[in-house]
Amino acid sequence: MNKQRAQEIAASPTMANVTYNGVPVYIQQVDDHEETARVYPLDQPEKEENAPLRSLIEDSPLPDTDDVHMSCSRNP
Repeated sequence: MNKQRAQEIAASPTMANVTYNGVPVYIQQVDDHEETARVYPLDQPEKEENAPLRSLIEDSPLPDTDDVHMSCSRNP
């Protein structure tokens, strides 16, 4: 994850889907100089740690596709 996006997530009131080593985490703050973020697992807020920004993954939710139907036709 890049530094700017990590800062946006940390400042946002909306929860983002971010993982660190496959575990969903909350980003508390970003250290500009160290390129790390202070994070904790969503289900274990007492386990804070510094994580390298390059190790944070944001899962982009796909839009709701339940009502989307595609059809392909071939024109001669």
